[in-house]
Amino acid sequence: MLRPARWIMYVAIPAELLLTLVLLSGVPLPAPVLTASGIATTAALLSAPAAAGPIYAAARRANADRRTAARHTVREIVPAPVRRVVSFDAKGVQSLWLLCLRRKHGIPPDAVTVPYAREPMPMMLLWVFVLAVDAVATEVVLRGVGAPPVLRRAFLVVDVYSILAAVAVAATWVTRPHVVTPDELRLRSGAFFDLRIPRHTVASVRLIRCFNESSAIAVAGDRLGVCVASQTNVVVELGEPVTYTRPLGRRGEARTIRFFSDTPEAAVAALRDGAETGMAR
Repeated sequence: MLRPARWIMYVAIPAELLLTLVLLSGVPLPAPVLTASGIATTAALLSAPAAAGPIYAAARRANADRRTAARHTVREIVPAPVRRVVSFDAKGVQSLWLLCLRRKHGIPPDAVTVPYAREPMPMMLLWVFVLAVDAVATEVVLRGVGAPPVLRRAFLVVDVYSILAAVAVAATWVTRPHVVTPDELRLRSGAFFDLRIPRHTVASVRLIRCFNESSAIAVAGDRLGVCVASQTNVVVELGEPVTYTRPLGRRGEARTIRFFSDTPEAAVAALRDGAETGMAR
């Protein structure tokens, strides 16, 4: 029951959104299409509770409390990539709030922050400006062709969401820097990636200059890159592999970690100072 429920939701919900936009634009649809859409939506609404009930009941029989059982049910029904995308939005909203308060996330009192937002910020601000211009241009065009107000509002909502999403991504870069503490090195890429590396596993750290990384989270064998604008400038060699989780949930292990910092010399110094302190103990 679980797999059919997932497939019904995957197909029915996007199709229903598409049909809604078509109807808002004033395009008439044949009655069979509307009937099939209603049946698919009803099946999607009924399949989720039908699949969730047995899972929740089984968790409760295993002595899980209601909250734990509910979380387990959501994890079983909603695929990991979908859950992670939703969490990205939640973290983005939280980062906007932290940015307004001029605070950062997950910074202990004895930590050294390692920022990485300076390099990508100009391009992101330019992108926000482009999105704002596009929103205005879309409204002008829709008014010019006589589009119905409901359709114009739908496009406006999408445009505003896109602008807020871009600003939220920039906020995550600022409020979620890399962190060096006496116990761990925490590497982050906004709301999309978070890796904690125990300090005792760090064998060496040095500066590099790499300008051709393949993606924001670059993986090549047992090497992991947490990159900014295709760049990394610090490499950490580990004495034992560390397990990481990629943005959409795939896992892997790495012994060599490359990352980017606005102040790579300070990042290397913080890591080396911690290593020397640890050896002195």
